[in-house]
Amino acid sequence: MEIISNQSSPMEDDLDLESIENLLELEEQNYPKFTLAKNKARFLRMLTWYRSKEEWIDVAPLAGVSKLFKHQSKELETIRANKLDYEMEIETGTLTPSQRSYKKDELKMCRVHEKMAVHLITRLQKKIKSGRR
Repeated sequence: MEIISNQSSPMEDDLDLESIENLLELEEQNYPKFTLAKNKARFLRMLTWYRSKEEWIDVAPLAGVSKLFKHQSKELETIRANKLDYEMEIETGTLTPSQRSYKKDELKMCRVHEKMAVHLITRLQKKIKSGRR
C-alpha cells in the first residue's frame, strides 16, 4: 500500500482531496487540474450534476431521494472498482510514460468522483433518516 501512496502523491500536488470536505464548494481557481481535456470537461459536467442534485435534495420527495441513494450507492461501487484497477495498473510499473500519465489522470478523476459521490450519498442518507419531504 505504501508504494501506491508514494506514487500517487505527486499527481495530487494541486489538490489535497482529504483536506476538502465538499468539492462542490471549491472556487474555480482551486479546481483539480487534469492533464486530459476529456477529464477537465468530465469534471465540470460532474460538478454541475452534483450541485443540481444537492439543491434538488432539499425539495425532493422521499421516494426520489431513496431511488437516487440506491443508484448512487451502486455507482460508488463502480467508481471504487475502477479506482482500484487504475491503482493496480500504476503499481505494476510496466506502463510507458504516456500510459502512466493517462492512468494517473484517470485515477485522479476516480478519486474526485468518489469524493463527490460519497458527499451526495451522505446528504441523501440524512434526508432519508429525517423522513421529511
